[in-house]
Amino acid sequence: MIAIFAALHVAAVVGLALYGLLGFVTLWLYLRHRRSQSACPPAPTEWPRVTVQLPVYNEREVVTRLLEAAAALDYPRDRLQIQLLDDSTDDTTALAAAWVARQRTAGLDVSLLHRVNRQGFKAGALAAGLEQANGEFVAIFDADFVPAPSFLHQTIPFLLADPRLGAVQARWGHLNDADSSLTAAQAIALDKHFAVEQLVRHRADCFPKFNGSAGVWRRACIADAGGWQADTLCEDLDLSYRPQLAGWQGLYLPDVDAPAEIPPQLAALKRQQGRWATGSIQAFRKLALPVARSRRPLSHKIEGLIHLGAYFCHPLMVLLLLLTLPLLWFGDTAANPLRWLL
Repeated sequence: MIAIFAALHVAAVVGLALYGLLGFVTLWLYLRHRRSQSACPPAPTEWPRVTVQLPVYNEREVVTRLLEAAAALDYPRDRLQIQLLDDSTDDTTALAAAWVARQRTAGLDVSLLHRVNRQGFKAGALAAGLEQANGEFVAIFDADFVPAPSFLHQTIPFLLADPRLGAVQARWGHLNDADSSLTAAQAIALDKHFAVEQLVRHRADCFPKFNGSAGVWRRACIADAGGWQADTLCEDLDLSYRPQLAGWQGLYLPDVDAPAEIPPQLAALKRQQGRWATGSIQAFRKLALPVARSRRPLSHKIEGLIHLGAYFCHPLMVLLLLLTLPLLWFGDTAANPLRWLL
């Protein structure tokens, strides 16, 4: 029995060491690529049609702010379509419908698409919206985001300059990071992700990631990759990988940000992290084999697989903790292969 505990202990240590090693590799890649930048291409003579999709579910407190931010985007009105993809079951729909009616009267191309079954959740809402979209490019903002008016002018030129560029991801800013120690801590973690991890993945071409909001997709890229799919809770992570496996590229713009609210309560943070953890493991099960079989460099495949399985480090830490006590108890016995470490 002790030999089994020791083997599991070694496996947990090796697994966690692998994640730790990835951190050092990420730091090295960051130091190598941090100064390389993508110069903004010139503005086009004619701007393409863009559909802005706003998926919401029971967001009565922020839905009006979200709609007003989308309406304030500095983009030709005859080239802009706004879709509120509403799966709400509360009075969010009524509030949004009144706002949409007023803006349509004023000439804004905005529509409210309300579903009652929530099939496919966010992925289902985005896919349903695409069926009625007329834009060549699709910008996505979650309910708690407030994009700057210049957002589309800062991102669309990159997509026009490179026909193989499938998506552009902007950095997430913060609206309430100073409200409490909880929001401040989350802001630090998010800033680390966007300032280091996202920059490295994109500039080193290590399977760049779309974060689900504050990004713009080429509609043809979504279709070519198989569209939005609802078989994982992280539809954004899923759609990050499938286009790259099909030959599309992604681009991260650290100088373009879209501020958003951070979950202010611990319960909301736990729900968010629960969705991300479940969705990431589902994406790992779905995409690990295609990534391993791809023609990408071995280093990229290893990084991509570790990235997809990032939440495995948590059960590994629990396993390590649970195994430490019995190994310490039997540490002096000759049957313990790890007695020289304990």
